Amino acid sequence: MSPLVKILRNTSSLWPFYLGIFLVAVLGAGLGLITPFLISDATDTIVSSLRGETDAADATRTILWLAGGLLLAELAYTVTTNVGGYYGDVMSSRLRQILSTRYYAKLLALPQKYFDKQVTGTIIARLDRSITGITQFLQSISNNFLPMIIQVVAILVITSFYYWPLTNLLLLVFPVYMWLTALTSPRWQRLEGEKNEQVDLANGRFSETVSQVKVVKSFVAEVRELDFFGRRYGRTVEVTRPQSRWWHQMDVLRGAAMNIIFFGIYLVIFRRTLSGDFSIGDMVMLIQLVNMARQPVHMMSWIVDSAQRAIAGSKDYFAVMDEDFEPTANTQLIAATRETGVPELVDASPQPLRPTPDEPVIELSHVTFAYEPGKPVLSDVSFTARQGDKIALVGESGGGKSTVVNLMLGLYRATGGSMRLAGHDVRDLGVEEIRSSVGVVFQESYLFSGSVADNIAYGKPGASREEIESVARRANAHDFIMAFPDGYDTVIGERGLRLSGGQKQRVSVARAMLKDAPILVLDEATSALDNKAERAVQAGLDELMKDRTTLIIAHRLSTIADVDTIVTLIDGHVGEVGSPAELAVSGGVYAELLRLTASSSAADRKRLREFGFVGDAPVVSGEEDDEDEWEPSAGS
Repeated sequence: MSPLVKILRNTSSLWPFYLGIFLVAVLGAGLGLITPFLISDATDTIVSSLRGETDAADATRTILWLAGGLLLAELAYTVTTNVGGYYGDVMSSRLRQILSTRYYAKLLALPQKYFDKQVTGTIIARLDRSITGITQFLQSISNNFLPMIIQVVAILVITSFYYWPLTNLLLLVFPVYMWLTALTSPRWQRLEGEKNEQVDLANGRFSETVSQVKVVKSFVAEVRELDFFGRRYGRTVEVTRPQSRWWHQMDVLRGAAMNIIFFGIYLVIFRRTLSGDFSIGDMVMLIQLVNMARQPVHMMSWIVDSAQRAIAGSKDYFAVMDEDFEPTANTQLIAATRETGVPELVDASPQPLRPTPDEPVIELSHVTFAYEPGKPVLSDVSFTARQGDKIALVGESGGGKSTVVNLMLGLYRATGGSMRLAGHDVRDLGVEEIRSSVGVVFQESYLFSGSVADNIAYGKPGASREEIESVARRANAHDFIMAFPDGYDTVIGERGLRLSGGQKQRVSVARAMLKDAPILVLDEATSALDNKAERAVQAGLDELMKDRTTLIIAHRLSTIADVDTIVTLIDGHVGEVGSPAELAVSGGVYAELLRLTASSSAADRKRLREFGFVGDAPVVSGEEDDEDEWEPSAGS
């Protein structure tokens, strides 16, 4: 099915606009056809008067009436075309809204593995290019080309009454033009795809560079990044040369074929006029009608060019729309990707699972998982945690700790074994139920632009200011927030860049606290902080862990010294399970970590880093954690 036909089918709720545009186009075409007939009558009246066949006074009155008719017809045509333009503009805006919403809903419903292979800037570039090309093309069709095509049909009917060979010549223009265009399109679209690929690479890197500009500047990589960006767009210039040359060569052929056919049309009209079959007025009218038919043929070159851009761009759009949904994705998201209009969404987050004292809150039984077939990351992993337990995952980097967190959050599903949360098999739960039951504090805070209050209430949008302030106090964040000029209404910038590392992390702790999920995951929550910031954040984490089952991944042994159970992972396998006291003397991984942490030798420190641990020495983050440091934003 043609991509443009798919677009129209997928936006069938816009049928009132489609119908309105068609009716206005018909009316506009009819009004446009009045002018040649009035000019024809005026021409014959003037010729008749000059020959003395009509009284001059009568001819003058007729000319005045015809001129008035021309004025009224052209005024009506002007109003009609602008009404049609209004409908076309609103339709294209609604079309953009629907297609963009469907695309966004699809992205939100895709599994995590899709995003693991994508660049954020590329995803955004595809949205802009695909939907902009489609909407601009359809807007041009509705505002300009459709009325012209309807006029052409009417002109063909009219000319057939005067002289049918003239109609045949006019009809010949379109198949010849479209045949030559069909010869042009495959090569043109292939080259356009190459250009789109380069633009996606450039824009994807652009987005990454802007979002991590501090890293770029720190490594003096500005020129290198600019060179990469420029070379990608330079490649589009290289591709444009043969693409444009091919297009314009073929356009010369199309134009030449059309010129030859219109030469024949004019010759027929002139000869029929000379032979007396057409009056002078008929000749003037037919030339006007023929030229009106010529306009859409001339415009077809631009329309075909726009259509090919829209089709080439829409391939990326439909490639995303054809991706498989995340298992048990939100039903509202799935429905929104199929909605032919603007979906009505209800933000109804499910209640978190409530653990019972007699069942484990977290239970992994012989869990196996592989991101790629044949390359298992977890193999036969089993452990349990009951209500209020603190479980620490310890092991070398790449040993599978973060993968367990991904499974806990429902970002992936185990490929073998089973996992239960609060007595429920995760295979029987929707991802909303899983994620509403798990609070998480990552190593990176992942804050959004907006106010401090908005970020804390992200997991509970309807939270009152009292609730927000309450969890901020418990997270040890209230004091630094109130030190800002606008307090909780302070705008913190994209990714919270106006906050220090410790401040961002305490906002994250408050956010997780307000969510009030029974299961908590701390994924290296303090590894990037210095000791002072870590102590401030740890105080909030201690408060957050109360009465919750907590799974901890840590980079410092001091943060897991008081856990109930340690699970060591070695190459995706469980090495040992036990309390810190038991494993300290077992001779296993945890005992080795204790020994390495106490050692000062270079070899032991290197080995410690292989486990992802930094000991308990200060580790300075990329930002100073001065409580008084704050840069006022434009919105504060």
